[in-house]
Amino acid sequence: MTVSVSAIVPIYNEEDFLEESVNNLLKVNEIEKIFLVDDCSTDSSKSIMEDLKSKNKKIEIYETSKNSGKGKAILTLQNHLKTDYVIVHDADLEYSPLDIPKMIKAINKDNFNFVLGTRFISGNKKQLYLRTFLANKLLSKMFSIIYRVNVTDIATCYKLMPTSYFKNEKFLEKGFAIEVELLARYFNKNKNYIEVPISYKARSYEAGKKIKLIDGFKYLFAIFKYRF
Repeated sequence: MTVSVSAIVPIYNEEDFLEESVNNLLKVNEIEKIFLVDDCSTDSSKSIMEDLKSKNKKIEIYETSKNSGKGKAILTLQNHLKTDYVIVHDADLEYSPLDIPKMIKAINKDNFNFVLGTRFISGNKKQLYLRTFLANKLLSKMFSIIYRVNVTDIATCYKLMPTSYFKNEKFLEKGFAIEVELLARYFNKNKNYIEVPISYKARSYEAGKKIKLIDGFKYLFAIFKYRF
């Protein structure tokens, strides 16, 4: 049995990294469709997207009606996916698409599972900000206790999800807290998951990193919100 996979790339002002990031994603032959979602960028991201699309038939472009955040951007695709699985890929260069094939290999073809790419069980040392590293470790531990699982990296971008799950849930988060909600709603009903070690190279705020301290508190609120 062959499992089909799509990728969603949420984009907001990523002109410096977008082309290289998407070209890296195009190297993953297992991905059938790549959906670029422009969250009302104000730089040249839109024209870069159009150029990428003109060169590759795998790519489709969507856009939000107003800038609302990562959650809103990826949820724009809920009703447009036709593959068995979907993964989210950020438009920067923090994550390597070369890790996606080994995540695909971890799919249980008889009973579709949730595959998480974790940055914290492979001796990964390429963290840039100690505070974000520690916050994620703490939040992941708290999440694991509350949801009775053992997840080491709830904030990871690389979540390879059964499309049936992604399409049929009513998600609420518009911003980065979608990372927690995607896991919380799944684990409330299903504990069929696996973690796969991935590489990671953090970028600085000067280079365009967007997640902020307030997002950490939103993660914390979401952990409790979707459990109780």
